[in-house]
Amino acid sequence: MDVTRIDLEDWREALPSTGYEIFHDPDALRVLDDHTDATLRLYGAYKGQQSVGLLPVFVGERSIGRTAFSPPVSLGVPRLGPILDPNSPKPRKAERINGELVSAVVDDLEVDSRSTLFRSSCQIYYDDPRPFAWNDLSVEPKFTYVVDLEGCTDVEDAMAGFSKSLRNEMRRLDEVDLTIQTEGIDAALRVYDDVVDQYAEYDDTAPMSRPFLRDLLSTLENDQWRVYVARAPDGTYQSGIITLFAPELAYYWQGGVTASYDHVSVNNLLHRAILEDVVTDPALESVIGYDLVGANTERLCEYKGKFNGELRPYYVVESAGLEMSLAKTAYRTFAGMK
Repeated sequence: MDVTRIDLEDWREALPSTGYEIFHDPDALRVLDDHTDATLRLYGAYKGQQSVGLLPVFVGERSIGRTAFSPPVSLGVPRLGPILDPNSPKPRKAERINGELVSAVVDDLEVDSRSTLFRSSCQIYYDDPRPFAWNDLSVEPKFTYVVDLEGCTDVEDAMAGFSKSLRNEMRRLDEVDLTIQTEGIDAALRVYDDVVDQYAEYDDTAPMSRPFLRDLLSTLENDQWRVYVARAPDGTYQSGIITLFAPELAYYWQGGVTASYDHVSVNNLLHRAILEDVVTDPALESVIGYDLVGANTERLCEYKGKFNGELRPYYVVESAGLEMSLAKTAYRTFAGMK
């Protein structure tokens, strides 16, 4: 097997039809590259002419040393990391490809150097992080909720496992005089303002910039994102959610800030509209799960748990050791000053 650096066109050609997340899309990677001061390195693993593995890494040179991240920080990207496409049902072949891909990338990035800080939040389809641990990196499981929508034919099927209170609220969509429609980039920027305000309440900054959001949605295909907006009869904005779509997953990505209308949670109604589209719109036929994008914050899990989603693990891989802990602290301080 040969592991080599490739360009975005090679990446586009090598990307499998399933088994990856939205930010692995070459157009999304291009926008990420434009909005970070790191350099995008794309690694491809090949057996002959056949691609069997991919890994994108953003490499930066800083005063504290080299950083190698997948995904880059401060852009609201929850996960990235390796893609495996072994084209074989035999686990040992997948393990060999995984091990050789990771080892080659770690060597090329000189991750064993004291001055290199590596971090990857891996995608949920990547279920074997052992090669990273075997290369002296720390591996920690994280979690997200994914609502199983496979086989659902209508929104009642989708809501069948939800808590009673959540189902009752969602069913009120036809009773209240709100309208929920999909809108464009201007609406996405209005949702972004909500996100900024929400983070400010916790003395934090939003995980992305307005220009990044605008460029991302302008670059992705129209079937890869929708902005669901709830408005009162006079057109007044109530709340909104930016949803992204990969081949198999819809993502509750940004928005959904707490809002109430006629004693009903507006966001519950927005989620119902998203779910109804996923299970009935032929354009979204391949989507079989609704990713709530995170199950790691206790105060949010009480609400997300009402969706009865499957708790899906993913893995965060980082440089280990005391020196790397100090470097990570220094990097976070540096990043926070930008």
